[in-house]
Amino acid sequence: MKVLIALLALAWPLFVCAAPVALVVHGGAGALPRAELTPAKERAILKDLTLALRTGHALLLADGSALDAVTAAVRVLEDSPHFNAGRGAVYNFDGKHELDAAIMEGHTLRAGAVSGVRTVKNPINLARAVMEHSPHVMLVGEGAEMFAKSQAFKPVDPSYFKTETRWQQYLKAKAQAAATSLREVHQAVSNHTGTVGAVALDRSGHLAAATSTGGMLLKRFGRVGDAPIIGAGTYANKVCAVSATGWGEFYIRATVAHDICARMEYQKVPLQAAADEVVLKIVPALGGDGGVIALDQQGHIAMPYNTGGMYRGSIDSQGKLTVLIYQK
Repeated sequence: MKVLIALLALAWPLFVCAAPVALVVHGGAGALPRAELTPAKERAILKDLTLALRTGHALLLADGSALDAVTAAVRVLEDSPHFNAGRGAVYNFDGKHELDAAIMEGHTLRAGAVSGVRTVKNPINLARAVMEHSPHVMLVGEGAEMFAKSQAFKPVDPSYFKTETRWQQYLKAKAQAAATSLREVHQAVSNHTGTVGAVALDRSGHLAAATSTGGMLLKRFGRVGDAPIIGAGTYANKVCAVSATGWGEFYIRATVAHDICARMEYQKVPLQAAADEVVLKIVPALGGDGGVIALDQQGHIAMPYNTGGMYRGSIDSQGKLTVLIYQK
């Protein structure tokens, strides 16, 4: 009998198909125009998107949680200088960095977020710590930095976030700002900014979403965008997970991430239709631009955007890897 049980245990995987897993990432909407994207930079961007996907997907294949997968994927993108988050964050009006991040677990509705941090290498890690080790959802500025210290986060010098590309963008935008409005400046430089994010589905059928950003170039007065706001730039529940990228003021007003999931949950609208309605109709009607990545419990993927491009990629439930910048 013991031998028979052992044989059945070995054979069981041959008869039972493992539950599907999927992972989607983005590196921001408003990609560089094709004419400005050199082949070398395009290869570097696609390489980092691929690394983020493979890193998070490996955890899912090893029966890791969706929460672990999105954390790992976003951390890779934060470490890259090619995206507006972590290492490659844009500068605020005063020539400093203020970083935001959020994470959410769908089946429990647990969430954590931070905003305005300046010495945290990977803000997504701190957002998760807020979720798991505090009674709060969002911590900001000095309070978030104090919490990081209490959680033994090793601070980095703010110079860690300086990249020459972002610095030159800042100098150019600052000069423009002296002669025009900040709104016009944002429109002029929106192709050079963005956000990073990930959504994942794990073996247990659980969903999670994570988003991280350096915010808007030349932002002032402690401005906070949609990325760290649960329901605006980041949201996950039992049926849907969304990470957004775009002009945050409009994504906040439209509660974009939650709206997509709500349409699915209450109106039974399919994922693609729900995401398209919000991103391609509602947000533009308000005057905003951007995109989202979204994933449902069946592994369906949506990545709509209304800008010239969006850095994005996925490994679907069949294991197919795709990375894109512009339309196919």
